[in-house]
Parts: sequence; C-alpha cells; structure tokens
Amino acid sequence: MLPRFANAPRDRRSFIGGSDARIILGNDQDDLTRLWREKRGEIAPQDFSDNLSVQLGSVTEDLNRSWYQRASGQTIADIQKRVRHPVHHWMAATLDGIVAETGAVFEAKFMLPWAFTEEAAAEKHAAQLQHNMWVVAARSAVLSIITGGGKWVEIKVHADPLYQHLLLTAEKKFWRCVQNGEAPQLFGIEPPRPRLAAVRVVDMASSNAWAELAALYRQTRAAALDHERAKTELKALVPEDAKEASGHGLRAKRSKSGAISFEVVDAA
Repeated sequence: MLPRFANAPRDRRSFIGGSDARIILGNDQDDLTRLWREKRGEIAPQDFSDNLSVQLGSVTEDLNRSWYQRASGQTIADIQKRVRHPVHHWMAATLDGIVAETGAVFEAKFMLPWAFTEEAAAEKHAAQLQHNMWVVAARSAVLSIITGGGKWVEIKVHADPLYQHLLLTAEKKFWRCVQNGEAPQLFGIEPPRPRLAAVRVVDMASSNAWAELAALYRQTRAAALDHERAKTELKALVPEDAKEASGHGLRAKRSKSGAISFEVVDAA
C-alpha cells in the first residue's frame, strides 16, 4: 500500500506536486515567480475555472480512466490518492491512479488535436510523470490521452534516473527559496528527452523526406559496407610499432590509446 498523508491540509502551499514540477523545470520566469509567491501565501492560486482545456481535462477524467481499463484490461486503483515522499516530505503527488497489475503511475490528460504527437505529449508531461514516479517509487507511468479529435492514445514512459536527479535538484532549490524568501531563478538546464516504449509500426510511404533519404541509403549502402571493410583491413596492415603510416593518398595515425584513425591526403 502507498503511504498516505497524515492529517495533511488540502492547501497546496505545503508541498511541491507533480503539476508544479513542470513549472520548476520549465523556462518561464514569470510562471516560476508566480508559483513561488503562491507557495509563500503571498497570492492566491491561479483560478482555472475559465480555462476550457483544463475543465475538459477535469470532466473527461472518469471517461479517460474507464476507457483505459476497457482497452487495456487492467485496473486503476488509488484514484485521487495523495502521497508524500517518505524522505522528502515537501514532495507529494495527487495521483490520477495506479495501474494495479503493474504498479505504474496512471495519468489522464485531455489534449487538443492540432499538432498533436506522442513525442510532444510525453515531453510536455515528463516533469509531472517523473515527479510522481519518484514520489511513489514507480518504475513506469502510463499517459492516457483523449484528444479533441476523438482519439485515445496510450503512452508508456519509463522512470529516468538522470531526469529525476535534475528534477529533484531543481525542486530542492525552489523549496529553499520558498522557505527563505529568496526569489527563485530558472534552473537553466535542458532535461533529457523522455524515453518512450516502442510500440507502434509506422508506414512512412507518404513522407517525401523519407523517400529521398531511403533512396540515398539504398544507393550508398554497398559503398558504405566497402568503406568499413577497407578500414578494418587497412588497420590490420599498419605495423604494431608504427605511429603513422601513409601512402596512395591516405594517412593512418595511431593515438596514445592505440586507436587508428585515417585521413585523406593529397597524393605526392
């Protein structure tokens, strides 16, 4: 069972949650400063009652969850459960759920259909997912998305230790600012791109760029194989005690580590 809040208030000022993580690791100084002032109690939290996208996400969450359960055959537990990190008590997560069979964090989202890609969706929500996975010690997360175009998409995301390290460092720095009153600055490091589980088979026949590069690949493949074979056999011809060997417009150089590299030179 996941640990529960112990008599915790519902005031979001008392912790950093998953939705805060995206702002803390983002690139908007105004958003970061506003979040800092909210956590310090200097201003009221943002009112999203007039934000249609946010409200659509809220009203479609039950449908999203039931659709995922029907499509996957798996069960969502711990719905809207609040959890604190066992060590960093200022870190918390309000979960859309946990996939009972796998322990994966479940996150339901509504996204607009134009310019929608799985990669962009995973990147947009990476900080929230990695934060929530860290809080509950989950190894994976499921992003269940309903788009305004009537499409449902499931994206599986793995826990990323490097991403989580950067996120934890940034959140610690931000929380110190909340406590000591020092205005926060953007963390300034581009987090690694999220890793997606490869689950799709894609037909690229309609891509002109793919067609052009595929033709180039096919045309140069034999030459590339010959090139690699020549390098291997040339390296074998370089005497073991030779620092450099050259001839016929090609020079081989041996590095201190013993690696041999080649360069084309003008033939004498």
